[in-house]
Amino acid sequence: MTTIMKDKRPAADCGGWIQNRIKPEQVGKYLDHGRDFIDEAAIEQALAANRSPDPKRVRDILHKSLAIETLTSEETACLLHVEDPLLLAEMQQTAAAVKTKVYDNRIVTFAPLYLSNFCVNDCLYCGFRCSNKEESRRILSLEEVRREVEVLAGQIGHKRLIVVYGEHPRSGIEYMASTLRTIADVKVRTRRGWGQIRRCNVNAAPLPVEELVLLKEAGIGTFQVFQETYHKGTYEKLHPRHTIKGNYQWRLTCMHRAMEAGIDDVGLGALFGLYDWKFEVMGLLYHATELERKFGIGPHTISFPRLEPACNTPYAQKPQYEVSDADFKRLVTVIRLAVPYTGMILTARENAQLRREVLPLGCTQTDASTRIGIGSYADLVDENQHSERQQFLLGDTRSLDDVVRELAEAGLITSFCTAGYRCGRTGQKIMKLLRSGKEGQFCKLNAVITFREWLDDFASGETIAAGEKVIAKEIEQIRLRMPEVFEAFLSYYEKTRAGDRDLYF
Repeated sequence: MTTIMKDKRPAADCGGWIQNRIKPEQVGKYLDHGRDFIDEAAIEQALAANRSPDPKRVRDILHKSLAIETLTSEETACLLHVEDPLLLAEMQQTAAAVKTKVYDNRIVTFAPLYLSNFCVNDCLYCGFRCSNKEESRRILSLEEVRREVEVLAGQIGHKRLIVVYGEHPRSGIEYMASTLRTIADVKVRTRRGWGQIRRCNVNAAPLPVEELVLLKEAGIGTFQVFQETYHKGTYEKLHPRHTIKGNYQWRLTCMHRAMEAGIDDVGLGALFGLYDWKFEVMGLLYHATELERKFGIGPHTISFPRLEPACNTPYAQKPQYEVSDADFKRLVTVIRLAVPYTGMILTARENAQLRREVLPLGCTQTDASTRIGIGSYADLVDENQHSERQQFLLGDTRSLDDVVRELAEAGLITSFCTAGYRCGRTGQKIMKLLRSGKEGQFCKLNAVITFREWLDDFASGETIAAGEKVIAKEIEQIRLRMPEVFEAFLSYYEKTRAGDRDLYF
């Protein structure tokens, strides 16, 4: 049964739950005498000292990035200050080359699935904040979750989801584990095979170690938490102290706890527009470097969403640190160069034209057919956005079929592969493969097989025609570059054409 209501209960009604969420002992163990790893003075010093970058030094840094080595804070600050158009063009070309070296010409697609918009926090920029009385609050039942997934996996053809939960006792760890299991159980007949979600990533609030263990047991993919802003003064201003999210260090150390719990694929992110974009890029680098130093594993993905308008949320309408399209392209380029091994997620917050321009700068993942209202995939018969039901407004609502066709026409292959995670290529194993460029070889084989599967099960005639050209090109490359596995690959490919599903290397 659908539950929609105006949330008139103050967050204080959840007071007992709120008071017990933060575990100080799980934070303190990752601090140095109470200090965390975001050194604001060092970041500001690095930015100030590298305002006039020497072109030769810039090119030396680009060479290091091409070797798939994480850049230092000084090197990253240097790239952030490049203004010369020709040098910026070299940076963009190198970013594209880094992405191709690590990930080949694949683009992974996914869909976000919002399951609840109840939240105890009161972030000034968010439509879900507890003080927003215009928001229609809803949490999906397990049957409603099933209906959403039947649309996503059975009609659209997604194989990956990022499942999004608000921070609230109604959507606590028991609900999260139950919904993940429900999503994994859904299997839907398609034109020639079946549709099923094969990887379920989670975007949620920071959790204590004991709950992260339960999340791993429930079959989580990547655990994604955005710091929002790494600048402590801004963070304090935007996240009231009386809320869970008001604790900067609890959020900052959530990936440490995830690693401790055995979740070795984690996703970082900052919400650009809350503070100076150059500082936020440096914060992301510091975070990635910290995880590499402590655990030997950097972030599986980095996200870089920009602040978007939201229902009854004045702060989000005209942000003080609004990021221009030109600067957005620069920050995407620098992130790719600074953390060359990581996956980079470009979302439908951005409009279609900007996504076309930004995707070649090193992005590896993007969403499509995106709806972010609670229950929007199964409930809405139109494609309009309903602002009172979603966290913010989207810039690109094109269908997955349209996005896949456009990628194919650009010579890119859409990968629906989830094999690496099920074969144990996660954490340190995948980091070594990514840095060496070998992961792209596995992924090329599986990308072709899963693309064949999706074309046969879901694509329009126009998209099939565009996709066939890409597949022919990819098969020829596999024949020439990987002759030792070509016969085995061709066998899997032909079985997929005949109707077998979920075959992978």
